[in-house]
Amino acid sequence: MATGSPPTGLTDDPRLLAGAAGGLVSAIAALAAFRGLPGGMGLFWLSPLPLFLAGLGFGQLALGIATATGALAILATAGGLPLLFWLALYGGPALLLVTTALRPQEGSAPAGPSMGQSLGQAGGQRLGLGLPLALLGLWPAGLLLLVALAAGDGGLEGALREAVETGMARMGATASEAVVQQIMRLQAMALSLWTALVLVANAAGAQGFLLRRGLALAPSPAWRAARLPVWYPALPGIAGLLWALADAGGDLLPMSLCLVLGVPLVLQGLAAMHTRLAGFSGRLPLLILLYVLILVFSLPGALILVALGLLEQYGRRNPPANM
Repeated sequence: MATGSPPTGLTDDPRLLAGAAGGLVSAIAALAAFRGLPGGMGLFWLSPLPLFLAGLGFGQLALGIATATGALAILATAGGLPLLFWLALYGGPALLLVTTALRPQEGSAPAGPSMGQSLGQAGGQRLGLGLPLALLGLWPAGLLLLVALAAGDGGLEGALREAVETGMARMGATASEAVVQQIMRLQAMALSLWTALVLVANAAGAQGFLLRRGLALAPSPAWRAARLPVWYPALPGIAGLLWALADAGGDLLPMSLCLVLGVPLVLQGLAAMHTRLAGFSGRLPLLILLYVLILVFSLPGALILVALGLLEQYGRRNPPANM
C-alpha cells in the first residue's frame, strides 16, 4: 500500500469493528447477569445499549454484525437457553427497531458510510418511529404464539406456570394458587412493558450519546411525538374480542395477546401525558404523583393511558404526522 493512501482492508471498515465491539460488550453485560455476578442485573438492562450504538452510529450492517457476534459469544460461554433469552429480549428487537427506524431522507439517495468516511457525516437518513413503536407489541406477541406452539399439551398456561414457580422457588418465596394465577395472567404484559421501556431508554441514550459526538447517522426525532400506524389499534381490539369469546379457563392466550399488544398504546399514552404537561409549572411533582397512581392502580392506569394515547392520535383536529 502506498504511503498516504486510505486504508481499504476489511479490518479497517469501522462498521465491522464497531459491530464486533458492540456485540461483545452486549454479551459481556448479559453474561454478568446470567453468571450471577455483583451488579449483573444492572448491566443486563444496559445490554442493548452497545447494539443501539452500533446500529444508530454505523448502520444496519454494523448492527447485524453486533447481533451475530453477541449471539456467538453467549452461545459459546452460556449455551442455547441464555442465547434464546438474549435474542428474544434484546438481540432480535434491537435489530428490528433500528432496521425499521432508519430511513432515507426524502429527496436523498440512501447510502451507507464508506470506509474512511466520517460516520456522522453519512447523512441523508432520518429516524421514523411509527413502525418501531408498533414492533414493541408485535414482537412479544409473536413470541407468545411461538411459546404456545412449542409448549405442547401444557400450552401457554403450562409454560407461564413453570416460569412463575421457578422464579418464586429461586427467591425462596411461596404463594397461594390465586396469587400464582394472577401473576400468570399479568406476567407477559409486565415483561413486555418493562422490556419496551428498557429498549426505548437505551435507544434514546445511544442516539443522544452519538449525536453529541457527531457520530449519529440521523438527527434525533421528537420521541414524544411518536404515533402508531393507523392500523395498529385494531390488533389489540381483535385480540380483546377473541378474549371475550374464549371459554373459561382457555382465555390465557388471547388475554395475554391483548395485553401485550396494548403495550405500545400505553407508551403512546405516556408520551401524550408528558407532552400535555410540558408547559405546566408544577410538572415534576405532578408527574411523580401520576406515576405513583399508575403503579398502584395498574389496570385502570393502563386503560387511562391507552385512552389518552388514542385521543392524542385520533381525537385532535390536527394530529401530529405519523412518524
